Amino acid sequence: MIPRRARQHVCALLFSMCLVAIPPAEGQIFAHVTARNESLDQSNGQSQQSPETSGQPDQQGSQTNKPSLVTPLKPVAASEPYRPITARQRLRWTITNTIGPAHLAGGTITSAFGTALDRPEEDGPHWGGFAERFGVRLTGVATSNVMEAGVGALWGEDPRYFREGDGPFRARIMSVIKQTFTARRPDGNFAPAYARFVAISGSNFLSNEWRPDSEANNHDAVLRTLEGFAGRMSSNAWSEFWPDVKARLFHRGR
Repeated sequence: MIPRRARQHVCALLFSMCLVAIPPAEGQIFAHVTARNESLDQSNGQSQQSPETSGQPDQQGSQTNKPSLVTPLKPVAASEPYRPITARQRLRWTITNTIGPAHLAGGTITSAFGTALDRPEEDGPHWGGFAERFGVRLTGVATSNVMEAGVGALWGEDPRYFREGDGPFRARIMSVIKQTFTARRPDGNFAPAYARFVAISGSNFLSNEWRPDSEANNHDAVLRTLEGFAGRMSSNAWSEFWPDVKARLFHRGR
């Protein structure tokens, strides 16, 4: 038989994935933000901007030219004219930030580290314990991302990171920190990321329902919440600096 805890976090993961799979045109929350975004696009007179220059290929073009839902969103520079996130982009953000290669690799590393230290002890220092830890983490990440994307859609909170690009190093570091706790609104201004606060804290306390007894308590949930914000800051730093590192690593001399 499948262990009780395994059934619990598999069910939670499936529930999160079902929420992610809501068609944007039919989901009430996503439809709400789509109508708002279309209104803003018309009032801003930006309907003629090309997808490539705006970095948002979902907003225009034919249905056949739309990127897959598992294709990561293109990096967007903070200096570019702001265009609110679309319903489809919100869906892509949720999926790729849950099962994207970089995020799965991060889960593999943290799960391996926990297995090596045998924490929590209930899972054991073996392959089964590794799978258990990986599943628990993936469930928590999926729940958090669904909550952030869904709740944030109610008032147009944009979960994406916006790169400073070629600015001073100090300014880029400050942007990484700032955007850990703030997010853009439909008018392009930054404001406290309330949906993120709800998602990271709420998902970590909710995960007490399927975590081992030694971790299913308020103290550990608070620590996981702090780790969640630290993880978001690390993700922002990756988004900020990795394109530069990649360009240097794979640059070919003329």
